Amino acid sequence: MPSALADEVRTGLQKTPKRLSSRFFYDAEGSRLFQEIMHAPEYYLTRSEYEILDTYKADLLRQFATDNRPFELVELGAGDGLKTKILLGFFADKNADFTYAPVDISVDALDELVIDLRQKWPDLRLNPRHDDYFNALEQLSEESDARRVVLFLGSNIGNFAPEDAIDFYQQLHDHLQPGDLVLTGFDLQKHPAVIHAAYNDKQGITRAFNLNLLRRINRELDANFDLSAFDHYEVYNPETGEARSYLVSQKAQTVQIGALDMTVPFDYGEIIHTEISRKFTRAQIENLAQQTGFSVTGWFTDCKGYFADVVFER
Repeated sequence: MPSALADEVRTGLQKTPKRLSSRFFYDAEGSRLFQEIMHAPEYYLTRSEYEILDTYKADLLRQFATDNRPFELVELGAGDGLKTKILLGFFADKNADFTYAPVDISVDALDELVIDLRQKWPDLRLNPRHDDYFNALEQLSEESDARRVVLFLGSNIGNFAPEDAIDFYQQLHDHLQPGDLVLTGFDLQKHPAVIHAAYNDKQGITRAFNLNLLRRINRELDANFDLSAFDHYEVYNPETGEARSYLVSQKAQTVQIGALDMTVPFDYGEIIHTEISRKFTRAQIENLAQQTGFSVTGWFTDCKGYFADVVFER
């Protein structure tokens, strides 16, 4: 049975321009490199959101637990739960009546998170889900009538095309009940140089992260990409608010992908588009809520105004 990566490579490298989805960045080495990126001085996103959650955790609890109602904290794409642990620890200290339901398609990431949480907070009520987002939400809504508070952190929404973001929130709306909440991380538009530097760290970690996608294809699909013959290039367009990442062929070359019996020619300077990361204005965020049946009931930013965690209410 062909893998999702095989399908992506087969179709994406035959398009003009060539493209590969950023969701395939995250093999074991890609995940390790992304952890490094998050600690790079130029990469403000993680620090900014961490600051918001730490500064406003009491305000968030007041919003989540209106009238002391029990709530279920459902995190889409929980990963290692780094930032969420700020909230979990605070909520546990305040004896909040809640359950944490981390959702992830990586069973390894989910298992590691659950082990870590059980060690830190043995009394924390956990309801982990190894599933896709909307299946998990559907099952959770059938099991309990507690208020649902959905977390979608880390500016993941920035990887969606505008029409896909609208579709995503409309589906969220349809899976929630009136009064349920969604807390989303949005990277805000700011000086273009700040954004450009975040995807071009001086240590070259982002470059290694992008090139690792080719290493993964070599390993999993028996390809012969020469990593030294490709480079990482990023551009930010302040008119559209889009940061785009590319892999660029540094010479005319041909790549063989054995598992797909496929030959891929590259011209000198030809690109593979690997990622889009959209940056938002407040007006765009409020419009997204309005278009998809939500209202904005909470707006929290870091001290520099680089990032926002925004509460939508169904």
